[in-house]
Amino acid sequence: MSNKHKIIVSVSGASGSIYAKVLFDKLQQLENQIEAVGVMMSENAKYVWQTELGNSDYKDLPFDFYTPQNFGAPFASGSARYETMIICPCSMGTLSRIANGISNDLTTRAADVILKERRKLILVARETPLNLIQINNMKTITEAGGIICPASPSFYSNPKSFEELASTVVDRIISLSGLENESYQWGED
Repeated sequence: MSNKHKIIVSVSGASGSIYAKVLFDKLQQLENQIEAVGVMMSENAKYVWQTELGNSDYKDLPFDFYTPQNFGAPFASGSARYETMIICPCSMGTLSRIANGISNDLTTRAADVILKERRKLILVARETPLNLIQINNMKTITEAGGIICPASPSFYSNPKSFEELASTVVDRIISLSGLENESYQWGED
């Protein structure tokens, strides 16, 4: 049995492609801790990535990509033993479907599997302001065992670029997922 992590990453069409890019960069750096990374990107996610980052570099990532309707993907079943799923960024529409048990694509099916297997679901919510429906959906997911990790960067480390700023959120995601990662820690030199 491997001690390496099997991780699912889904990129929704919410603004914040920089978070997904930095997450993918960090996962590549931590490859010695990872057995597999399965990736899903909606068509809107690809469009937003191109709009915000000006490229389609996601096509060059060394991970296994799955189409949104590929219910034959290994993590569509709990028996594949993927222990962590990260949705980064997570749109409110995706969050809503997960909160309400609507498994109409591979992202929402995989999230449903992760929750039913009592594994780790991390939703990097990217929206502001929030309405009461969204807040209640976040409450529902939290009560079901999911983790809401808002894409709210910190400034303690004095980030000097957009990527460094995004890293303050991604470092939290990496920590929540159980991977070992050196990053800025409050109160430590």
